[in-house]
Amino acid sequence: MPKPSEAAADVAIIGAGPAGLTAAYLLTKAGFSVIVIEKDPVYVGGISRTVEHEGFRFDIGGHRFFSKAREVVDLWNEILPDDFIQRPRMSRIFYDGKFYSYPLRGFEALMNLGIWRSARCMASYGYSRLFPRKDVKSFQDWTINQFGEQLFNIFFKTYTEKVWGMPCDEISADWAAQRIKGLSLGGAVIDGLKRSLGLNKRPNDGMETKTLLETFRYPRKGPGMMWEAARDFVVGKGNKVLLNHALQQLSFDAKLDRWRVAAKTGDGKDVIISAAHVISSAPIRELTSRIHPLPKAASNALNLRYRDFLTVALMIRSKDIFPDNWIYIHDSKVKVGRIQNYRSWSPEMVPDASLACVGLEYFCFEGDGLWASNDAELVELARKEMAILGLCDPADVEGGVVVRQEKAYPVYDDQYRDNVEAIRAELENAYPTLHLVGRNGMHRYNNQDHAMMTAMLTVRNIQAGRRAYDIWAVNEDAEYHEAGDEGAQAALASERLVPKRLKAA
Repeated sequence: MPKPSEAAADVAIIGAGPAGLTAAYLLTKAGFSVIVIEKDPVYVGGISRTVEHEGFRFDIGGHRFFSKAREVVDLWNEILPDDFIQRPRMSRIFYDGKFYSYPLRGFEALMNLGIWRSARCMASYGYSRLFPRKDVKSFQDWTINQFGEQLFNIFFKTYTEKVWGMPCDEISADWAAQRIKGLSLGGAVIDGLKRSLGLNKRPNDGMETKTLLETFRYPRKGPGMMWEAARDFVVGKGNKVLLNHALQQLSFDAKLDRWRVAAKTGDGKDVIISAAHVISSAPIRELTSRIHPLPKAASNALNLRYRDFLTVALMIRSKDIFPDNWIYIHDSKVKVGRIQNYRSWSPEMVPDASLACVGLEYFCFEGDGLWASNDAELVELARKEMAILGLCDPADVEGGVVVRQEKAYPVYDDQYRDNVEAIRAELENAYPTLHLVGRNGMHRYNNQDHAMMTAMLTVRNIQAGRRAYDIWAVNEDAEYHEAGDEGAQAALASERLVPKRLKAA
């Protein structure tokens, strides 16, 4: 057998997504030697990559660039100084054959729902405020308390169960609290009524409630631009980003005080990396199973679940299909959960002015019927569902392409928190130089800026030689808002970058 190739670095990084590349970029700036391994053979950026097909560019799920943390905004501007554009945000909900603007427009919602249904919704909301569910454990409990049972059934249940593939009463309330943070029915209706009446013309910059955001920044050719630029910086300074390298085993040599990272390339070659620190944004279930010797918490890791995701991008003979950036599909007659309109994200995503390009997003589990379907079957399904929804004539579809994303969403079931805590406690105690970052690395539904912040703090911990910053408090210590015009106008110095010892003082 051929001898494995060997390399050494101060830090080995597993995964070239936003968290991994943020860490690599900052460590490179600080003078550390870094090797990043990424199993994708073509792209960096993870779920924030931009896939290209015959000049068309596809964002995997839609990634707005917003943060209240000045440090994150400054880093975005540093990595990609000249390529951001400001985009209007428009998204709607498709329910019962009608579109509902979001943020809500009071009169529109009233007309679409009808007087009787609207009255039932308001009565249900009033009841939930007077008699809230006391023992809030699930997404269903949390959302009914916030909006009432009628609105939960109309605007949350169908879509959420498509996303997660499980009943709403089995999804942790943690997910609802993060994803719908700060929005109440009363606030949304008041905002919608004021705007319907022309009484509130002030643009919503997202600083009051993130879900009502009206504008956002976006790289002109998709979010992959950011991570390709970060990779180019890392490589340009003499460090390595190795694509098509999958993690095989991770072991710690206590005598040398170094890690041995074993990877395998797509063509079967073995690579060994020696490093003083390891940063991992790989799915925590996958990482734990590859640590040798196997941690006791490996059984907890096996109980963690993930939701997979695929996008069917259709090229359609039309200048535009709809003006929205994306539409949520609350309709049980179709399997699609959300539809992206790539030209509304950026005109440069679509190279032909005579064609529209939309991405139908399907949430699935790896190996189920959707995931196992071949690309031609999925393109045909998407074409038929666009017709069912009345969004285009199937004959106008010029072509399509399928993009798959495994482990797109960590599942927030009622056991996930205990499982993650068991893994975290064992790994932190046994391996102080192993650092978990990012969405899948921590099994937390982080946004892109949260994932970056965990990496930024991890770099500071490595520089300090100890865990001076609590990475796991990123989502808890600092209030989080989306902001359309970040930087000087919206971003504030983040308390997340203040060590706990300084806060206590």
